[in-house]
Formats: sequence, structure tokens, C-alpha cells
Amino acid sequence: MQDLDQPETSRWRPNLLDTVRIGLLAAGLLCVATGLLPRHEAAVNMRRIAPLLLFLGSVIVLAQLARRAKVFDVIAHRLAIVAGGNYVGLFLLCVLFAATTTMVLNLDTTAVLLTPVMLALAVPARIPPLPLAMTTLWLANTASLLLPVSNLTNLLAADRVALTATGFGGRMWLPQLLSIAVTMVCLWWWYWRRAQRGSDRYVVPEPIRLESARERVLFSVSGGACVLFVLAIPVVGDRIGIAATVAAVIAVAAFAVYDRAALRWSLFPWRLLVFVSGLFLVVPTLSLHGLSHVMAELIGGDGSGLGVFRAAGAGAALSNVVNNLPAYTAGEAVIADGERNQLLALLIGVNVAPVVTPWASLATLLCLEFCRTHAVEVPLRKFVLTGLVLAVAATAAATAGLLLTR
Repeated sequence: MQDLDQPETSRWRPNLLDTVRIGLLAAGLLCVATGLLPRHEAAVNMRRIAPLLLFLGSVIVLAQLARRAKVFDVIAHRLAIVAGGNYVGLFLLCVLFAATTTMVLNLDTTAVLLTPVMLALAVPARIPPLPLAMTTLWLANTASLLLPVSNLTNLLAADRVALTATGFGGRMWLPQLLSIAVTMVCLWWWYWRRAQRGSDRYVVPEPIRLESARERVLFSVSGGACVLFVLAIPVVGDRIGIAATVAAVIAVAAFAVYDRAALRWSLFPWRLLVFVSGLFLVVPTLSLHGLSHVMAELIGGDGSGLGVFRAAGAGAALSNVVNNLPAYTAGEAVIADGERNQLLALLIGVNVAPVVTPWASLATLLCLEFCRTHAVEVPLRKFVLTGLVLAVAATAAATAGLLLTR
């Protein structure tokens, strides 16, 4: 996605990820055209994800404009100032910032917007960028359990789970707490402790100042729109896409008056929408031709404690082989109606564990792409090995927490 601080180019040139996304959608359309995926099933899938696409498109536009208004930058710099050069304090505040953004907006917002903001913070504060990058990358996944809006998989599961936003949070608060706790331990040990970061203190950056009345208005309106959306989450139920759209319209209206140049087509996250649409044509095709049988064998039909752990493990494993969205849809198809614990455990596996392979979730892909464009080297061997430990430990802890919230 194009950086809002960069001018829009007159000619779009697809990169590797764009090629993959467009190719995935083309493959899905080919599946429908050849009959590998019956047209009525394709139509059902598209109707199912239409509210999700509305939500995803709106929340990314809202978050992009909030970043343009410096909402995230002000918060990030304020965190560094509050921590006062102390790495322990900064670590705790960064975890809180990334986890909260993931839980109440969604994981793709964390990946798309917080990653570049945190990497930009590394320059004035003279902080090694890798710890900041891994904090957003890991928490974009492991903090996406609490609310239906936290992850697209949660929204997909809304009908089957049959829980309100508060009911969903009531079942997932302990798994979410345990998942974040395990993530914090792993982050500190492998990326944040003194031996890894190389210094005792960082340079406290200067606060970001909003000099003009125009900047202050855009900051207030965009920040207020984000707050309005967050406050609407417990009351709007399955109309979360409409709530996100209303909040985005408020921000767009403010920019139409005070910064019309910011309203350009690159705000719209067509890449994400193309990717998700393609997945929901390709994966049902694979399920019809063998994937469902594999998932049925892995998950089984036991709704007891062992069956719950099997569902979480199957989701975790398949997420890292393919991607967490197809892993969820493939697993959901073989879980019997009424087996809510198995379905929630599958969500834990596909949400928490996609941190081992670079393609395991869209958020992971996006975070790594931002690292590449900011010249931040992420050692692949360390990424895979530490991610594997985190995936196993956090998935196991969160699943155990799920069984305790019955």
C-alpha cells in the first residue's frame, strides 16, 4: 500500500505481492469458469464475505486518514517520551499500543499503519528497529482473539459461533490474555533484552507538535472517528462494517474540507480486497477436492479437551502451510454444528500461530514487506525458529484458557 507521505505516481506497477494477489483472484475465477467450483457456491461465498470486505475497506481508509492526521505518530512518540529512555517501560507501552490497535481495529490495521510508524520512531529515538518490527508483527497475530473485529476469521465465524461482541469477548478474554503474556515473554527474551538490543537507554524523541488549526482539526476529527468506531463495537453486532463505514465517512468529510489532496484512490485497499476475494474462491475449490478430508482427519469429531486442542493444532499447522484464512474456512467446514469450543479453538490456532512462515497471514506478509522497504533485516532462521516456539506456546496457553472459560 502506498505511503500517505509519498506522492501518488501516475503509473501503477505491480510488485511481487500484487502479482500473487491478482493471480489468486484469477485462479479463483478460473475455478468458477471451469466448474471446479459450482457457481452457486461461489455466489454464497461472495455474499458471505461482502460485509467483511465493507468492514476491511472502511477500517483501512479510516486508519490511513488517522495516520495522515498524525494520530498514530503522536501516540507512538508520546509512548517513547513517557517511557523516558527506559527500554522496559517502552516495551510495555509498545505492547499495549500494538495489542490494543489489533484488538479494537484489526490486525491488518496494525500491520499496515503501526509497522511504518514504529519503524519511523526508531530513527529519532535511536532504537534498533528489529524489536519494534517484531512487536507489531507478532502482536498483529497473537492479539487478534478478543473481539469479532480483531481478525477477519473472527468475523467469518460470527454466524457459527452465535455470540455477541461482548459474549465473544467473555469467552476469549482469558485466551487473549495468555496469548499476549506468552508473546511478551518471547519478545523480551529474543528481541528486547539488553543482549539483543545493544544499549541501556534510548534517546527520548521530541513530541510531535500540531502547528496549525487545520492540523489540530484533522487530528481531533480523525481521532474522534476512531474512538466512535471503538465505542460502537459492543452495540452494533454483525453490522460492524456499517459502523466502520460511518467512522470512515466522518474522517473523509473532514479531509474533504481541510486536506482534499489526501483523498486519492490509493487510500482504498484494493489489494487486500482482491486477496481475500481470491482466497474465498480458491479455498472452497480445494475443500471440494480433498482439503476437507485432510482437515476432518486432523480435527476429528471429539468436542472434549483433546478435540479442542486438536482443532487448535490443525488450524495452527495449516495456517503456516498455506495461510490462516483458507485454514479457517477449511477447518470450519468439517466441524459439526454445536461444537462451539472446537470452532473457537480453531480460531485460536489460525489467529495466534501464523508467525512461523512469512506467508502464514496477510498481516505477517505486510509487516515483512514494510521491513523490507525500510531496510530492516529480519533474519529468516531466527524468524522461523522463534516464531515456531511462540506459535506452539501461545496456541497451547490460549487453548487451555479457552477450556477454563466454559
